[in-house]
Amino acid sequence: MTDTNKIVQLKDIDVTFDVDGKKIEAVKDISLDVNKGDVFGIIGYSGAGKSTLVRVINLLQRPTAGSVVVNGQDMLKLSSKELRQARKNIGMIFQHFNLMNSLTVYGNIDFPLRDSKLSKKERKEKVEHLLDLVGLTDRANNYPSQLSGGQKQRVGIARALANDPEILISDEATSALDPKTTTEILDLLGKLNEELGITVVIITHEMDAIKQVCNRVAVMENGQLIEEGSLLTIFGHPKEKLTKDFVDTSTQIKSALEEIESSGIVHDLSGRLIELQFTGDVTNEPIVVGLYKKFNVSASILFSNMERLQGTTVGIMLLALSGDDDKVAEAVKYLNDLKINVREINLSGSESAK
Repeated sequence: MTDTNKIVQLKDIDVTFDVDGKKIEAVKDISLDVNKGDVFGIIGYSGAGKSTLVRVINLLQRPTAGSVVVNGQDMLKLSSKELRQARKNIGMIFQHFNLMNSLTVYGNIDFPLRDSKLSKKERKEKVEHLLDLVGLTDRANNYPSQLSGGQKQRVGIARALANDPEILISDEATSALDPKTTTEILDLLGKLNEELGITVVIITHEMDAIKQVCNRVAVMENGQLIEEGSLLTIFGHPKEKLTKDFVDTSTQIKSALEEIESSGIVHDLSGRLIELQFTGDVTNEPIVVGLYKKFNVSASILFSNMERLQGTTVGIMLLALSGDDDKVAEAVKYLNDLKINVREINLSGSESAK
C-alpha cells in the first residue's frame, strides 16, 4: 500500500554500469523515502553516487534493480507516453544551468510550455509570473551570455517550474556559484518550498548548503546510504565518520583543532581536551560554571560555535578540563546525562566517545 505522504519511494535500488567489460556499482541497495513538502538533502563527495541515485527518481537513469514510486505511480511500469507526462511533475536544475544560448531569458522559460494546452496569453502570463517569482522581470529580453551565474540559475529554476511540478531536484545547482550567490539561490529554493509547497531534493557536497535549507538529510559514500535523519539529528549527533567530517568542516572545528595543535597552546593546558555537541534546551545550562561548582573542575573554552537550525540551537564546543581524575570523570558523566555528546580529543588524530 502506498503511503500518500511519501512523494518519492525508492526501494532496494541498484545501479550498475558496464565499463570496458567491468561492472561498476554506482548505487548499492538503497532505500529512501522523501515526504511531501520536504527539503531533502543528499550529501556526499564526488563519486558517491548521489547524482546517479537522484536521476533514478525521474528515470533519466533506470535502476538495475529495485522499485521507483513517485506520487503513487510505479515509474518502471509506465509507458513512454506516461513517463513523459510523469516527468513534467519533476523539475530539475543543474550545476551548469543547461540554458539555450540562442533564446532570451523569456524564451528559455517559455520553452517547456511549447507543447502545453495554454493559450498564447496564458503562456505569457505564466512566464511573467515566473520571472517575477525568481526576481528577473527586468532581464526578460537578455540572453544567457548577458547574465551572471546566479541569474542564469534563477532562469534555470523558473524554467524548471514552468510545468508546475510537485518535485524540484537541484543537482549540485550551487556548486559553480560564489558563497553569496549560493546563499541567495538556497534562500529562493526555501521560499519556493514554503510558498508553493513544492518538495525539493538537493544534491550537494557542502554541509553549509544542507544546514541552510534542508529539513532531512541522507549521507552517501561509495554508492551506499550510510546515514539518514532529520537535520538536527544529523548535525547534532552524527554517527558515521564521514558525516562527522562534513559537520566538523561546517562548524570550523577541524580548522580550530589544527590551529590549537600548531600553536602549542594545548601543551600549556593540564587535563583533558573534550569536544561537546549539544542541541536544544541544554544550551541554557551554565555548563562551564556548573562543572566548577559541582565538581571543582575548571573548564577552559578553546572553541565554541552555536547556530540556530530550524528554530533549535545546535552547538559545538572544545573544553580543556582540569581537576582530580575522579572528579573529571564525574563531570563527563554529568555532561552525558544532560544528553550532550562528549568526545575526548587526542590532537595526534584520535578521538573517542565518552
